Amino acid sequence: MSAAESSAGVGTRVAVVALTVVALTVVALALRLVGLGSRPFHWDEARVGYWSLRFLDTGAFEYRPVAGGPFLYVVDRTVFALVGATDATARGVVAVVGGLAPLTALLFRGRSTAGDAPPRYRLDDAETVAFAGLLAVSPVLLYYGRFLRGDVPLAVFSLVVVGCAIRILDGDGAGYRYLGAAALGLALASSAFVVGTLVCLLAAAVLTVDQRRLVGEGASARDLLERAAERLRGSTRSALGALGILLAVHLFFYAPRADGSIRPSLATVDAAVLGSLRKFYGVRVVGRRQGGEHELLPYLSAHVETLLAASAVVLALAFVGFLVDRYGRGPSRPVVAFHAYWAGVSLLVFPIITEESAAWLAVHTVAPALVPAAAGVGLLVRYGSRALDRSDATGVAVAALLGLAVAGQLGVAVAGTAYGPTSTENPLVHHAQPADDLDPFVADVSAAIEGNEGTDVLFYGTTFVPAGETSVDRPPVGVTWGNRLPLPWYLERLGAETDGVRDVDGLAAIERPPPVVVADAGQRSTVASHLDGYETSTYRLSLWNREVVVFVRA
Repeated sequence: MSAAESSAGVGTRVAVVALTVVALTVVALALRLVGLGSRPFHWDEARVGYWSLRFLDTGAFEYRPVAGGPFLYVVDRTVFALVGATDATARGVVAVVGGLAPLTALLFRGRSTAGDAPPRYRLDDAETVAFAGLLAVSPVLLYYGRFLRGDVPLAVFSLVVVGCAIRILDGDGAGYRYLGAAALGLALASSAFVVGTLVCLLAAAVLTVDQRRLVGEGASARDLLERAAERLRGSTRSALGALGILLAVHLFFYAPRADGSIRPSLATVDAAVLGSLRKFYGVRVVGRRQGGEHELLPYLSAHVETLLAASAVVLALAFVGFLVDRYGRGPSRPVVAFHAYWAGVSLLVFPIITEESAAWLAVHTVAPALVPAAAGVGLLVRYGSRALDRSDATGVAVAALLGLAVAGQLGVAVAGTAYGPTSTENPLVHHAQPADDLDPFVADVSAAIEGNEGTDVLFYGTTFVPAGETSVDRPPVGVTWGNRLPLPWYLERLGAETDGVRDVDGLAAIERPPPVVVADAGQRSTVASHLDGYETSTYRLSLWNREVVVFVRA
């Protein structure tokens, strides 16, 4: 074969891989966008949605660590201004970021895929497509890609940062340095868990370099680090350009706003850079040290249990892919080892730093595990390909059956989690997820408050009404307001005026009660005795222990 024919063949393979990845990206977007508003808002989603609406209404915004990263608030405020606020539009940002994630697989693709073996350092064609496919349909990423939290954006932007670093280490252009800087800025704004991700990346890098030192591959560890640092830094011009992009993205999300705009000044820069660090340290470090500790073993076991229940196939593929790549006949690939170590370290880091044991922690383990999992799929593909070349019917059948088993198990996991029931049977559903559909609540309240003047919705009881005056324009807020979640999001969308009374005397003192009254379900009879001509409905605002009764004037 001539050099021209060989070059044409490689170009054709590159085009086929790229088109396949694009097709998988379209599938990923469809899986996340279809029926995006069918599930009622979780309490965490309601907090983000509510304060994004408050930001839209008041134009005032300030980073507050207790509310998580500013990325979703800033972007959703713009989305709401353009297309309106619904469950679907609020989640749309996360859905689009998660849906575009398969494109990141192209950053990990090796330059040469000739022969039977994978590329020396990166992923081969089959592994690249497998990585994109797993990013598209992995149950954990799919479920939380349809959920208004910053976990999936953080995971996706982190993969982009690592992918760009790989390209830079391979000697590609400064464009990857700029893209990586922008992705790093977005990751820093997505979630407070970025601290855990940075710890995992550092640990994975150390373990990967140490692995190469132990097996005697290539230069010494010091030489490897010096060469990597030199390539990552690049020229002075490109390094300053990347730093400028990083700071610009950081300022855009962390700078305080008044009237919806950022006021350019040194005070604004200080608040966005040093001020955000001081706030983060005070809330997430000092605050945790003063009473936010928890036992590690229960959180760790719950994390592993979620991973096994929702992503057993992915973890099995990752385990096989890492072991074969590490201990197989050929040289190990740093890209596989790095992501395997990243996933392994995350098993310990995130249960330590989290304040609550929740299924979304699985995102931060599954995302990096998809690279060694793709290597596991690549093993299966190469085995089947060699069997086909040898006309080995048995080998082809075995490869096909294994492939069908993997695909089938992934399909079952997706059906049972991402599109599964909102109940305790679903391992990815958190207890703060409403067990009932809230669309009837929205419809009833919307009709009842139309044309009403004054208070539209009255909350009753000490469960929902604080003892003194309180502001809910910005976090943090009291526990009693939190007990109303996720209803504040829906009421704010409707523009409803809310108020509250703590006891029967307060309710009796109201000459004409508002068109809607919300109370704890246990207070139904007490409240009903003071409301004539109201119809009642009961809603479960969580999987357990949170039921309310809603009185609507007939």
